[in-house]
Amino acid sequence: MQQSLNPWITHPAPDGADTAAPETHEPPAAVISGPLRGMVEPDAADRLARRTLAGSAALWVTGAHGGSGESRIADLTGGARATGHCWPVLLDGSRPRVLLVCRADMRGLTAAQSALTQWASGAAPAVDLLGLAVLSDAPGKTPKPLRDFAAIVSGGAPRFWTLPWVEAWRQGGSTTPPPAREYQRFITDLAALATDTTPSTTH
Repeated sequence: MQQSLNPWITHPAPDGADTAAPETHEPPAAVISGPLRGMVEPDAADRLARRTLAGSAALWVTGAHGGSGESRIADLTGGARATGHCWPVLLDGSRPRVLLVCRADMRGLTAAQSALTQWASGAAPAVDLLGLAVLSDAPGKTPKPLRDFAAIVSGGAPRFWTLPWVEAWRQGGSTTPPPAREYQRFITDLAALATDTTPSTTH
């Protein structure tokens, strides 16, 4: 891996480009697996806090900000637990597998970029970061400036998923997986990644 690569110096996806995962049951390969030399940690006010958690989970879902959808995503994934918008630190000393989530608005994407900068700089606790999931913040197509910014932010994550708006979640507490193809792929990817026994790169 090129350690000196700055993940945020990248080109936005072309307008209308399909950023969905390919038609496969294999999850996407990680493009970054640990901290990058030369990355500077964000200001203290922009860092996610740490939270010591008891128990275990196949996957820990960490929201980059309030309202990110971390509880929704944790409910969709068997064996997952939400962390309350904090990096998890496990009492047993094991290394948690973490999914970072945010909303697709400017606030959410900026928070995700700060969290990824914190992780890439080595300032976050030792976690196996699986990737970033960006949940749509409104019905309809995400505006191009936000899609472009999401493409830039995603360059700092090991993997990246974009998930469409789910109207049913606005109406109630349904935990039934949405029928959208993006969610089906996403759930399949997470199930495979959460049970992968391949040793992760150390932090």
